[in-house]
Amino acid sequence: MAEEIERKFLVVSDAWRMLAQSSSLLRQGYLSSNAKATVRVRTWDDREARLTLKGAVRGMARAEYEYEIPMPDALEMLAMAEPHVLEKRRYLVPFGGLTWEIDVFEGRHAGLVIAEVELASQDQLVELPDWVGMEVTYDDRYYNASLSRADGIPGLDPDVA
Repeated sequence: MAEEIERKFLVVSDAWRMLAQSSSLLRQGYLSSNAKATVRVRTWDDREARLTLKGAVRGMARAEYEYEIPMPDALEMLAMAEPHVLEKRRYLVPFGGLTWEIDVFEGRHAGLVIAEVELASQDQLVELPDWVGMEVTYDDRYYNASLSRADGIPGLDPDVA
């Protein structure tokens, strides 16, 4: 089983931009999402596409299976996923020996910026850059599948995170 372990944070400044090494336009649609599994189709710059199945969240980890698919199939699946489609620009930013993914959301989520960092283990120490703010790892309102069903940016709940 493949496993994804990641932490997520709201971004509080643009200081990360000078460290960014690359960016891609991502479009992702949610074909199915429930407590046990999520099925997503994602494209990168309309050149590459993958179908992903993610299992239930356990702490900051979950099972993840990802498969490359032909772009025409991905475009048909994105149409099937409407209106549960997100658009965002993803920047890769090295910091503290790790590669951070900074997602700048577009469309109905414009203004939302989330930083994610993938880890080797749930207890891995992470040096936090000063451009990240509140951790939202455990706030399911900030999961992409939840955002795909929301009309805007989630409100902040100080009791979460």
